[in-house]
Amino acid sequence: MTAITPGVAAPDFDMPADGGGRARLADLSGKRVVLYFYPKADTPGCTNEAKDFTDQIGAFDAAGAVIIGVSKDPVKKLDKFKAKYDLKVVLASDENTDVCERYGVWVEKSMYGKTYMGIERATFLIGADGKVERVWRKVSVKGHAEEVLAAVSG
Repeated sequence: MTAITPGVAAPDFDMPADGGGRARLADLSGKRVVLYFYPKADTPGCTNEAKDFTDQIGAFDAAGAVIIGVSKDPVKKLDKFKAKYDLKVVLASDENTDVCERYGVWVEKSMYGKTYMGIERATFLIGADGKVERVWRKVSVKGHAEEVLAAVSG
């Protein structure tokens, strides 16, 4: 697997999304895409991150950027999550972790002495040309949406 670094072509994706839609990189050509990966819908950090991006959605729209959140939750769970918090971002389901693996965020984690595979919280800013502009790894939720917005607007 190639490391995803600024300047490389963003790995393609096509995933089922909330509301019966699809999240496809090919459909977003000419737009900037904020692709953020989060471990699990409706958990505290992931909820705050989605709410923070939702709070800034107008500014991201104005900057011509689309926001897509990716987890391995099934679409049905994403629909509930979106409705519960009135989220305005697109939520995509990567149940087989194919896209997570292509972006290098399907990693070994550990908690309470047990190791397991899970999603590393990370964000990728993909330019209108389909190339990665910026990468945030091991994201800390607080202030992250604002930091990404600054990069998109800057």
